[in-house]
Amino acid sequence: MAPTDEDPLAPTTEDGEPSTRRAAPAAAPPPGRPPLSEAVAPGGRMPRWLPRAMVLALALIAAFQLGSWAFHQLTGLLINILIAFFLALAIEPAVSRMAARGIRRGLATFLVFFGLTIVAAGFVTLLGSMLAGQIIKMIEGFPEYLDSLINWINAKFHTDLRRVDVQEGLLHSAWLRKYVQNSAAGVLDVSAQVLGGLFQLLTVALFSFYFAADGPRLRRALCSVLPPARQAEVLRAWEIAVDKTGGYLYSRGLMALISGIAHYILLEAMGVPYAPVLGVWVGLVSQFIPTIGTYLAGALPMLIAFTVNPWYAVWVLGFVVIYQQFENYMLQPKLTAKTVDIHPAVAFGSVVAGTALLGAVGALIAIPAVATLQAFLGAYVKRYAVTDDPRVHGHRGRNQGGAGMLTRMRRLWAGRRPGGQERS
Repeated sequence: MAPTDEDPLAPTTEDGEPSTRRAAPAAAPPPGRPPLSEAVAPGGRMPRWLPRAMVLALALIAAFQLGSWAFHQLTGLLINILIAFFLALAIEPAVSRMAARGIRRGLATFLVFFGLTIVAAGFVTLLGSMLAGQIIKMIEGFPEYLDSLINWINAKFHTDLRRVDVQEGLLHSAWLRKYVQNSAAGVLDVSAQVLGGLFQLLTVALFSFYFAADGPRLRRALCSVLPPARQAEVLRAWEIAVDKTGGYLYSRGLMALISGIAHYILLEAMGVPYAPVLGVWVGLVSQFIPTIGTYLAGALPMLIAFTVNPWYAVWVLGFVVIYQQFENYMLQPKLTAKTVDIHPAVAFGSVVAGTALLGAVGALIAIPAVATLQAFLGAYVKRYAVTDDPRVHGHRGRNQGGAGMLTRMRRLWAGRRPGGQERS
C-alpha cells in the first residue's frame, strides 16, 4: 500500500478508512452577546458610560441624604403648619359667616383671633391670680400644717419632735442645697424653653391667620393644577374636613362645659375658694390637652381643696375618677357619634396612633383627621342591603346548626328508664 500524506490522527471509519466528515467549526459567540474584545475599551481602558453611572449614583445618594437631613430639620416647622391648618379649619365656619355678611375675610379672621386671645388672656390672668393667692396662703399656713403633722407623729410613734428641729434639719440638708443649685442652673434652660414656646405659638398663629384669611385663594391655587374631576374631589374633601374639625371642637367644647359645671358644683358645695375658675380649668384642660390632661386638670383642684381640708382632696380625687369613667363610657361616645360620626373604638385607636406618631399634637388632631378620611373614602365604598337574618342583630337561632348539647342530653335521658335500661 502506498504511503499517504494524511494525518494519522485524522478520524477514520470502522474499516480504517479516512472519514469524509469535516470537523465542526469552533463555537461562535451567541448572537446577542458582543465579543469580549468589544466589551472592554481599546487598550484596557474604562468604558465611557461607567464614570457617568458612578457620578449619577453618588448624586442620588447625596440628594437622598440631603433630603433626609432637611426633613428632620424641618419636622418642627411641618408640625406647626399642620396644627395651624387644623386651627384654620376650626375657625373657617365663623370666618365664612362673617364674610357672607359683607365683612372682609382678613378683618373677619382678625376679629375671631382677637376674641380668642381676649378669652385666653382673661383665663390665664384669673388662673394666675388664683394660684398666687393660694401659694401665699399655703406658705403662711405651712407652720400650722407642720405643727399638726408633728403632733400626730409624736402621738402615734411616741417621739419628741419639734418644729424648730425639723426646720433646721431641712434648711441645712444636703439635698436642699443641691436642689437650689440645680434650680439656679436651670433658670436659663427654662427661659429658653419659654421663648421657644412663644415662638412656636406665634408661628402657629401666623400660619393659621393666613390659611383662614386666604382660604379661597389657597383652594383656587390648588385646584388650578388639577383637572376638573380632581378639583371637585379636593373641594369636597376640604368641606368634609371643615365639618369634621368643627364638629370635633364642638363636641370637645360641650364636654368641657359639662365637666366644668359638674366640678364647679362639687367645689362650691365643699366651700373651696375660686370654684368657678377651677371649674373652667378642669373643663378646658381635661378636654383639650390629650393623654395627661385629666391628671393635670384634677391636680390643681385637689391642691386647693387640701388647703381647706385634707379630706376634701380625697373627695375631689374620687369625684374626678368617677366622672372620668362616666365621660369615657357614657358621654363621649354619644357626642362623638353625633358630631364627628366615628366609632368610639376607632377614635381611641386613632388617638393612640396619633400619639405614637406625633405625640400630643397627633393625639389632638387624630380624631378629626381620621373622621375626614373615613367620610371622604366612604363615597367610594360600594354598600349593599343587609339581609334580614336574626344573626345580623346578634340573635342566634335555636335550630341553627343542629340541636344543642343540652337538647341532645334531654332526648337521651328521656329515652332511658330510671334503672338505666332503654324503654321498649
